[in-house]
Amino acid sequence: MSRKTPSTPTAAASANSPENKHLQAPSLPYRPRDPENYRPGIGLIGCGGISREHLRAYRAAGYRVLALCDLVAERAEKRREEFFPEATVHLDVQELLRREDVEVVDVATHPPSRVPLIEAAIRAKKHVLSQKPFVVDLETGERLADLADKSGIRLAVNQNGRWAPHWSYLRHAVNAGLVGTIAGAHCRVHWDHNWVAGTEFENVKHLILYDFAIHWFDFLSCIFREARPRRVYASECRAPGQKLRPSLQAQALVEFDEAQASLVFGGDTHFGAQDTTLVQGTSGSISSTGPDLNQQQVTLQTAEGECSPKLRGRWFDEGFHGTMAELLLAIEEGREPSNNARDNLRSLRLCFAAIESAVRNEPVDPATVQRLPMD
Repeated sequence: MSRKTPSTPTAAASANSPENKHLQAPSLPYRPRDPENYRPGIGLIGCGGISREHLRAYRAAGYRVLALCDLVAERAEKRREEFFPEATVHLDVQELLRREDVEVVDVATHPPSRVPLIEAAIRAKKHVLSQKPFVVDLETGERLADLADKSGIRLAVNQNGRWAPHWSYLRHAVNAGLVGTIAGAHCRVHWDHNWVAGTEFENVKHLILYDFAIHWFDFLSCIFREARPRRVYASECRAPGQKLRPSLQAQALVEFDEAQASLVFGGDTHFGAQDTTLVQGTSGSISSTGPDLNQQQVTLQTAEGECSPKLRGRWFDEGFHGTMAELLLAIEEGREPSNNARDNLRSLRLCFAAIESAVRNEPVDPATVQRLPMD
């Protein structure tokens, strides 16, 4: 992947040797950007656990959530009391979709029920933000994207990791050419994922590679945007003594023509949690490290020295703010959102290829995979 490399940051302490010189961190637009004037009525479909993060971010951003819908009235009423007391509770999706004052719908249900809800919202002429992972097969995703295009509707996917401050800064640094041509991207995540015990997530067979790692596959798709992945080799296994049904350990290697990427996930880490990302380029590298998704320190290193920007915010809430903000901004500006559904299919293809590889125990070309393996 070829990128032009602009001038690196200026030195703040010229007396230091080049390799230790402390630089002023470049200013990059990593923060969510809200529309200037567009403040539509928003309806939320699905008031489960993750909806708390959605609504907390929307309230902080000053968005107008007018309606909450769930099959269980108590769940919707609880969210209303917590975040938007003036909102209306609906048990019938069609009743919500008939509302003229609701222009944007956030579909935050689990995958099995999501596709018909998205389709119904598009046909009702509502712009849609879909929870991730978007779909379980690429053909369905293409069909929904085509339907949205035909209907003049914006369809985006809640890949909230794109607006996590550290990943957003890394992504903008790479796209600005600050590290040159990427040779490698390597991520390691060690955390305790046992919080899903007793929830619907425990029934997801490939829990780590599918529901969790989709954020990391999406990160790779964003920074390797001009490179085609050639092969993915992945595996998953149970951790010693783990009680959760799905495997909590997984890894994936992704090969490009002149670059490599690796992802390592240890979801049964009870002590010493750690989350690291390193992007290595021909003229520099940028890394992020910390104990979890929300606490991260970014470091950019080039021949001129290094810098560590002081980033504002956390994945939770900035990630959820960012996905909706980008959709609203795209509607205001009359363009496709960067997290549009068709773009997200590239990330899903990588994810599906990794799971297919783990099932078959052999490398898989992502171009040959169309759906989530249903073994």
